[in-house]
Amino acid sequence: MTLIKRDLFLEIQKHLDAKEISLIVGPRQVGKTTLMEELQKDEEARGVKTIWFNLDYETDKTFFSSQNNLLKKLQLEFGQKKGLVFIDEIQRKENAGLFLKGLYDMNLPYKFVVSGSGSLELKEKIHESLTGRKRLFELNPVGFSEFVDYKTEYKYNNRMEQFYEVHKEETLNLLVEYLNFGGYPRIILEPLLTEKIKLMNEIFRSYLEKDIAYLLKVERIDAFTKLIQILANQTGRIASYSELAKQVGISLPTVKNYLWYAEKTFIIRIITPFFRNKGKEILKSPVVYFYDTGLRNFSLNFFGNLHQPAQLGFVFQNFIANRLAVNSAFSSQSLHFWRTLDQAEVDFVLNRGNNILPIEVKYTALKKPEVTRSLRSFLDKYKPPEALVINLTLEAEMEIAETKIKFLPFYLL
Repeated sequence: MTLIKRDLFLEIQKHLDAKEISLIVGPRQVGKTTLMEELQKDEEARGVKTIWFNLDYETDKTFFSSQNNLLKKLQLEFGQKKGLVFIDEIQRKENAGLFLKGLYDMNLPYKFVVSGSGSLELKEKIHESLTGRKRLFELNPVGFSEFVDYKTEYKYNNRMEQFYEVHKEETLNLLVEYLNFGGYPRIILEPLLTEKIKLMNEIFRSYLEKDIAYLLKVERIDAFTKLIQILANQTGRIASYSELAKQVGISLPTVKNYLWYAEKTFIIRIITPFFRNKGKEILKSPVVYFYDTGLRNFSLNFFGNLHQPAQLGFVFQNFIANRLAVNSAFSSQSLHFWRTLDQAEVDFVLNRGNNILPIEVKYTALKKPEVTRSLRSFLDKYKPPEALVINLTLEAEMEIAETKIKFLPFYLL
């Protein structure tokens, strides 16, 4: 079976020569282990000595009972020569951050490549313990370009923009498929809908049982699941903490706690409001999007069953939110939305410090440049140098006062 090529592969490969630990994080089942296996295979083909540990296996866990035990094993395999050490499922190791920090500070000739799913131990404690000693790589569900590249059997690799321009109808059909099923590799690789549903159920159950029930010690799995379903139904809309508490039947602090859990385990993205006028703009309530649209649809029993523009609009907005979040990661810009108390709204605002970029999202094939009253309201208030209107097909430009407005097809974002 052809593997789905991941853009992150080359980025991590370049980092293998750096002394820092390469730390790969991301949701369950997005292909972290497969990515590491491909890196190992590639490095071994170049003549590099490697070793693999998976902390899901009891035999491998024994080497991690102490730093000394692991060192003895590495010295047996590599001696004092250079070697690549791959460690999968690192979140299974208690105090993993301090364990890795100690190894790093010994100045060993070995390079560590470490991955694990989105547990708090991995996301928070390891991250903090390894400050200045690691580079963080976040592997997300398969992106749209990676998906199309795979679906077209890599015939147009490095020429995707040309493909989108020439094959507009096929591109839109692939977009609908992607919005329906999302970007989990196993889902993409499985051709049968019945099997896709079983696999997504397994992914969702695994997340609840392993990350939520065991790692996070959440007692009310039913309440957590209900919260995820309500959030899925409110994708792109403002989430009121007090309303969520009432609907789920849990306290306000518990709602905030569960949202924090869901964000730290790479299920949802919480996007906060952009504001400068405290009296007239919404300040506190966030908007929630899902890392994977397939999982979002599955939680609502719409998996593979969205066809009408009205159904797909908010899922498309979620898709754009993910694109923007990935592009903004590890940069100085931050992603927000804008709402006023009198209902004016802009889907996204990229805050770049000295300037801001408002972004409207339209799941429609615009025929000509048109600007909504809400976006005009934002332009009047903030006078940004540029604004974007993301749509299905139109590429055009216009100006309003001091702002250049670019209309972009989603694939040029």
